[in-house]
Amino acid sequence: MAWLEITLDTDSEKIEAVAARLTALGFGELVIEDQTEFETFLDENRAYWDYIDEDLQQKLQGLSHIRLYLEDTDTGSLRRLEQAAAQLRLPMAVKSMEETNWEESWKDNYPAVEVGNSLIVVPYWASDDTAGRIPVILDPGLTFGTGAHASTQMVMEFMEDCVRPGFRCLDLGSGSGILSIAALRLGAASAVGVDIDPKAESIARENAAYNGFSAPAFTALTGNVTEDALLMESLRQHPYDLVLVNIVADVIIGLAPVLPALLAEHSILLCSGILDTRLSEVTGALEAAGIDILDVKEKEDWRSIRAKRRSL
Repeated sequence: MAWLEITLDTDSEKIEAVAARLTALGFGELVIEDQTEFETFLDENRAYWDYIDEDLQQKLQGLSHIRLYLEDTDTGSLRRLEQAAAQLRLPMAVKSMEETNWEESWKDNYPAVEVGNSLIVVPYWASDDTAGRIPVILDPGLTFGTGAHASTQMVMEFMEDCVRPGFRCLDLGSGSGILSIAALRLGAASAVGVDIDPKAESIARENAAYNGFSAPAFTALTGNVTEDALLMESLRQHPYDLVLVNIVADVIIGLAPVLPALLAEHSILLCSGILDTRLSEVTGALEAAGIDILDVKEKEDWRSIRAKRRSL
Protein backbone atom coordinates (compact mmCIF):
# COMPACT_ATOMS: atom_id res chain seq x y z
CA MET A 1 0.00 0.00 0.00
CA ALA A 2 1.37 3.45 -0.96
CA TRP A 3 0.82 6.51 1.21
CA LEU A 4 0.80 10.29 1.07
CA GLU A 5 2.44 12.39 3.77
CA ILE A 6 0.60 15.71 4.23
CA THR A 7 2.18 18.54 6.21
CA LEU A 8 0.45 21.78 7.19
CA ASP A 9 2.62 24.62 8.51
CA THR A 10 1.19 26.91 11.17
CA ASP A 11 2.45 28.53 14.39
CA SER A 12 2.14 27.76 18.09
CA GLU A 13 -0.71 30.20 18.66
CA LYS A 14 -2.90 28.57 16.04
CA ILE A 15 -1.85 24.93 16.23
CA GLU A 16 -4.57 23.79 18.67
CA ALA A 17 -7.33 25.44 16.63
CA VAL A 18 -6.01 23.90 13.42
CA ALA A 19 -5.79 20.46 15.03
CA ALA A 20 -9.36 20.82 16.33
CA ARG A 21 -10.59 21.78 12.85
CA LEU A 22 -8.90 18.77 11.26
CA THR A 23 -10.27 16.47 13.95
CA ALA A 24 -13.79 17.80 13.30
CA LEU A 25 -13.30 16.95 9.63
CA GLY A 26 -12.59 13.35 10.57
CA PHE A 27 -8.78 13.37 10.63
CA GLY A 28 -8.00 11.91 14.04
CA GLU A 29 -4.43 10.60 13.75
CA LEU A 30 -2.36 13.77 13.72
CA VAL A 31 1.36 14.19 14.38
CA ILE A 32 1.90 17.60 16.00
CA GLU A 33 5.32 19.24 16.15
CA ASP A 34 5.12 22.43 18.19
CA GLN A 35 8.28 24.52 18.44
CA THR A 36 7.17 26.23 21.65
CA GLU A 37 6.49 22.93 23.43
CA PHE A 38 9.83 21.57 22.19
CA GLU A 39 11.72 24.58 23.54
CA THR A 40 9.85 24.41 26.87
CA PHE A 41 10.76 20.74 27.17
CA LEU A 42 14.42 21.57 26.53
CA ASP A 43 14.45 24.34 29.14
CA GLU A 44 12.81 22.17 31.79
CA ASN A 45 15.29 19.34 31.22
CA ARG A 46 18.42 21.34 30.47
CA ALA A 47 20.38 19.56 33.21
CA TYR A 48 20.29 16.29 31.30
CA TRP A 49 22.09 17.33 28.12
CA ASP A 50 24.61 19.83 26.81
CA TYR A 51 23.99 19.38 23.11
CA ILE A 52 20.84 19.69 21.01
CA ASP A 53 20.87 18.96 17.28
CA GLU A 54 21.16 22.38 15.61
CA ASP A 55 19.62 21.11 12.36
CA LEU A 56 16.52 20.01 14.27
CA GLN A 57 16.22 23.37 16.02
CA GLN A 58 16.62 25.19 12.71
CA LYS A 59 13.91 23.09 11.06
CA LEU A 60 11.51 23.94 13.88
CA GLN A 61 12.46 27.62 14.03
CA GLY A 62 9.37 29.82 13.82
CA LEU A 63 7.08 26.96 12.77
CA SER A 64 4.78 24.35 14.13
CA HIS A 65 3.68 21.47 11.95
CA ILE A 66 0.73 19.13 11.74
CA ARG A 67 1.40 15.97 9.80
CA LEU A 68 -0.91 13.14 8.77
CA TYR A 69 -0.93 10.23 6.36
CA LEU A 70 -3.45 9.08 3.75
CA GLU A 71 -3.62 6.18 1.37
CA ASP A 72 -2.71 7.50 -2.06
CA THR A 73 -6.10 6.32 -3.40
CA ASP A 74 -8.06 8.42 -0.86
CA THR A 75 -8.64 11.38 -3.17
CA GLY A 76 -11.76 12.50 -1.30
CA SER A 77 -9.90 13.04 1.97
CA LEU A 78 -7.10 14.81 0.13
CA ARG A 79 -9.57 17.27 -1.42
CA ARG A 80 -11.11 17.97 1.99
CA LEU A 81 -7.65 18.69 3.39
CA GLU A 82 -6.82 21.03 0.50
CA GLN A 83 -10.07 22.93 1.06
CA ALA A 84 -9.41 23.21 4.81
CA ALA A 85 -5.86 24.44 4.23
CA ALA A 86 -7.12 27.06 1.79
CA GLN A 87 -9.79 28.26 4.23
CA LEU A 88 -7.25 28.44 7.06
CA ARG A 89 -4.69 30.06 4.75
CA LEU A 90 -2.04 27.50 5.64
CA PRO A 91 0.71 26.13 3.39
CA MET A 92 0.18 22.44 2.69
CA ALA A 93 2.75 20.02 1.29
CA VAL A 94 2.01 16.57 -0.10
CA LYS A 95 4.73 13.95 -0.49
CA SER A 96 4.38 10.48 -1.98
CA MET A 97 5.89 7.68 0.05
CA GLU A 98 7.08 4.36 -1.26
CA GLU A 99 5.16 1.23 -0.36
CA THR A 100 6.66 0.06 2.92
CA ASN A 101 6.22 -2.63 5.53
CA TRP A 102 5.83 -0.15 8.41
CA GLU A 103 5.92 -2.85 11.09
CA GLU A 104 9.43 -3.83 10.05
CA SER A 105 10.96 -0.77 8.33
CA TRP A 106 11.78 1.06 11.59
CA LYS A 107 14.35 -1.64 12.32
CA ASP A 108 16.46 -0.34 9.43
CA ASN A 109 17.36 2.64 11.64
CA TYR A 110 19.20 0.41 14.11
CA PRO A 111 22.02 -1.47 12.37
CA ALA A 112 24.65 -3.36 14.34
CA VAL A 113 27.45 -1.07 15.60
CA GLU A 114 31.01 -2.33 15.97
CA VAL A 115 32.77 -0.68 18.91
CA GLY A 116 36.47 -0.81 19.70
CA ASN A 117 38.46 -3.94 18.93
CA SER A 118 36.07 -6.61 20.16
CA LEU A 119 32.52 -5.42 20.89
CA ILE A 120 29.44 -5.16 18.71
CA VAL A 121 26.09 -3.68 19.73
CA VAL A 122 23.30 -5.56 17.99
CA PRO A 123 19.49 -5.24 18.11
CA TYR A 124 17.78 -8.31 19.51
CA TRP A 125 16.30 -9.24 16.12
CA ALA A 126 19.82 -9.56 14.65
CA SER A 127 21.55 -11.19 17.60
CA ASP A 128 23.02 -13.97 15.43
CA ASP A 129 24.89 -11.46 13.26
CA THR A 130 27.88 -10.65 15.49
CA ALA A 131 30.77 -10.72 12.96
CA GLY A 132 32.88 -12.75 15.40
CA ARG A 133 32.75 -10.01 18.04
CA ILE A 134 31.46 -9.98 21.63
CA PRO A 135 27.75 -9.09 21.36
CA VAL A 136 25.89 -6.55 23.46
CA ILE A 137 22.25 -7.27 22.59
CA LEU A 138 19.64 -4.52 23.05
CA ASP A 139 16.13 -3.50 22.25
CA PRO A 140 17.27 -0.12 20.82
CA GLY A 141 13.81 1.39 20.57
CA LEU A 142 13.27 1.63 24.31
CA THR A 143 15.60 4.29 25.77
CA PHE A 144 18.89 6.13 25.40
CA GLY A 145 21.95 3.97 24.84
CA THR A 146 22.22 2.19 21.51
CA GLY A 147 25.99 2.34 21.06
CA ALA A 148 25.78 4.80 18.19
CA HIS A 149 26.85 7.86 20.19
CA ALA A 150 30.51 8.78 20.49
CA SER A 151 30.33 9.20 24.27
CA THR A 152 29.09 5.63 24.77
CA GLN A 153 31.60 4.21 22.32
CA MET A 154 34.54 5.83 24.10
CA VAL A 155 33.51 4.33 27.45
CA MET A 156 33.23 0.89 25.85
CA GLU A 157 36.67 1.32 24.28
CA PHE A 158 38.12 2.20 27.69
CA MET A 159 36.34 -0.84 29.16
CA GLU A 160 37.98 -3.21 26.69
CA ASP A 161 41.32 -2.28 28.24
CA CYS A 162 40.38 -2.11 31.90
CA VAL A 163 37.67 -4.67 32.74
CA ARG A 164 39.09 -7.74 34.44
CA PRO A 165 37.46 -11.07 35.43
CA GLY A 166 35.68 -10.74 38.75
CA PHE A 167 35.20 -6.96 38.58
CA ARG A 168 32.26 -5.41 40.43
CA CYS A 169 30.85 -2.55 38.33
CA LEU A 170 28.54 0.38 39.06
CA ASP A 171 26.82 2.22 36.20
CA LEU A 172 25.34 5.59 37.21
CA GLY A 173 22.84 6.89 34.67
CA SER A 174 22.53 3.41 33.20
CA GLY A 175 19.72 4.09 30.71
CA SER A 176 19.36 1.02 28.48
CA GLY A 177 21.95 -0.85 30.55
CA ILE A 178 24.37 -0.98 27.62
CA LEU A 179 27.51 -0.30 29.67
CA SER A 180 26.59 -2.71 32.46
CA ILE A 181 25.95 -5.41 29.87
CA ALA A 182 29.23 -4.64 28.10
CA ALA A 183 31.08 -4.96 31.41
CA LEU A 184 29.52 -8.37 32.04
CA ARG A 185 30.26 -9.48 28.50
CA LEU A 186 33.90 -8.48 29.01
CA GLY A 187 34.16 -10.69 32.10
CA ALA A 188 32.95 -8.63 35.06
CA ALA A 189 31.36 -10.69 37.82
CA SER A 190 28.53 -8.25 38.53
CA ALA A 191 27.09 -4.90 37.53
CA VAL A 192 24.64 -2.54 39.20
CA GLY A 193 22.81 -0.03 37.01
CA VAL A 194 21.25 3.05 38.61
CA ASP A 195 19.05 5.59 36.82
CA ILE A 196 16.72 8.36 38.00
CA ASP A 197 14.09 7.30 35.44
CA PRO A 198 11.93 4.43 36.78
CA LYS A 199 11.33 3.21 33.21
CA ALA A 200 15.04 2.62 32.77
CA GLU A 201 15.08 0.02 35.53
CA SER A 202 12.76 -2.42 33.73
CA ILE A 203 14.28 -1.62 30.33
CA ALA A 204 17.83 -2.31 31.53
CA ARG A 205 16.67 -5.52 33.19
CA GLU A 206 15.01 -6.62 29.94
CA ASN A 207 18.12 -5.85 27.89
CA ALA A 208 20.29 -7.75 30.37
CA ALA A 209 17.99 -10.75 29.92
CA TYR A 210 18.57 -10.66 26.15
CA ASN A 211 22.22 -11.25 27.00
CA GLY A 212 21.57 -14.01 29.54
CA PHE A 213 22.13 -11.89 32.66
CA SER A 214 19.86 -11.49 35.68
CA ALA A 215 20.27 -10.94 39.41
CA PRO A 216 22.67 -11.25 41.13
CA ALA A 217 24.95 -10.73 38.10
CA PHE A 218 22.93 -7.70 37.03
CA THR A 219 20.89 -5.47 39.31
CA ALA A 220 18.87 -2.46 38.15
CA LEU A 221 17.90 0.29 40.62
CA THR A 222 16.02 3.59 40.47
CA GLY A 223 17.26 6.61 42.41
CA ASN A 224 19.48 9.66 42.66
CA VAL A 225 22.66 9.01 44.63
CA THR A 226 23.11 12.70 45.47
CA GLU A 227 19.66 12.93 47.11
CA ASP A 228 18.82 9.42 48.33
CA ALA A 229 20.90 8.76 51.44
CA LEU A 230 19.71 5.17 51.81
CA LEU A 231 20.61 4.35 48.22
CA MET A 232 24.03 5.93 48.58
CA GLU A 233 24.66 4.08 51.84
CA SER A 234 23.77 0.74 50.25
CA LEU A 235 26.04 1.39 47.27
CA ARG A 236 29.05 2.43 49.31
CA GLN A 237 29.11 -0.72 51.46
CA HIS A 238 31.61 -2.34 49.09
CA PRO A 239 33.60 -0.04 46.75
CA TYR A 240 33.45 -0.99 43.09
CA ASP A 241 36.32 -1.96 40.80
CA LEU A 242 34.80 0.07 37.97
CA VAL A 243 32.38 3.03 38.15
CA LEU A 244 30.79 4.31 34.93
CA VAL A 245 29.20 7.75 34.58
CA ASN A 246 28.03 8.40 31.02
CA ILE A 247 25.64 11.33 31.42
CA VAL A 248 26.43 15.04 30.83
CA ALA A 249 28.87 17.54 32.29
CA ASP A 250 26.53 19.18 34.82
CA VAL A 251 25.43 15.84 36.27
CA ILE A 252 29.02 14.57 36.52
CA ILE A 253 30.01 17.80 38.30
CA GLY A 254 27.12 17.30 40.74
CA LEU A 255 28.14 13.69 41.36
CA ALA A 256 31.85 14.43 41.84
CA PRO A 257 31.76 14.87 45.65
CA VAL A 258 30.15 11.45 46.23
CA LEU A 259 32.17 9.43 43.72
CA PRO A 260 35.27 8.85 45.92
CA ALA A 261 33.09 6.98 48.44
CA LEU A 262 32.27 4.45 45.71
CA LEU A 263 35.91 3.89 44.71
CA ALA A 264 38.72 1.89 46.26
CA GLU A 265 42.33 2.92 45.61
CA HIS A 266 42.61 0.39 42.77
CA SER A 267 39.22 1.32 41.22
CA ILE A 268 38.74 2.89 37.81
CA LEU A 269 36.30 5.72 37.12
CA LEU A 270 35.10 6.33 33.55
CA CYS A 271 33.17 9.54 32.85
CA SER A 272 31.71 10.48 29.48
CA GLY A 273 29.02 12.56 27.77
CA ILE A 274 31.28 15.61 28.10
CA LEU A 275 31.43 18.23 25.36
CA ASP A 276 34.95 19.48 24.66
CA THR A 277 33.92 22.96 25.84
CA ARG A 278 33.00 21.54 29.28
CA LEU A 279 36.02 19.29 29.81
CA SER A 280 37.96 21.67 32.06
CA GLU A 281 34.93 22.17 34.33
CA VAL A 282 34.48 18.43 34.75
CA THR A 283 38.15 17.67 35.37
CA GLY A 284 38.29 20.56 37.85
CA ALA A 285 35.30 19.22 39.80
CA LEU A 286 36.72 15.69 39.87
CA GLU A 287 40.16 16.85 41.00
CA ALA A 288 38.62 19.04 43.72
CA ALA A 289 36.78 15.94 44.97
CA GLY A 290 40.02 13.97 45.28
CA ILE A 291 40.01 12.17 41.94
CA ASP A 292 43.04 12.14 39.65
CA ILE A 293 42.65 12.24 35.85
CA LEU A 294 44.64 9.50 34.11
CA ASP A 295 43.79 10.15 30.47
CA VAL A 296 41.16 11.57 28.12
CA LYS A 297 39.69 10.13 24.91
CA GLU A 298 38.45 12.37 22.12
CA LYS A 299 35.84 11.63 19.47
CA GLU A 300 34.12 14.34 17.45
CA ASP A 301 33.06 17.07 19.94
CA TRP A 302 32.93 14.65 22.88
CA ARG A 303 35.39 13.70 25.60
CA SER A 304 35.67 10.71 27.91
CA ILE A 305 37.79 10.56 31.06
CA ARG A 306 39.58 7.70 32.79
CA ALA A 307 40.37 8.52 36.41
CA LYS A 308 41.05 7.05 39.88
CA ARG A 309 40.65 8.04 43.51
CA ARG A 310 43.62 9.96 44.85
CA SER A 311 45.77 7.93 47.25
CA LEU A 312 45.35 8.91 50.87
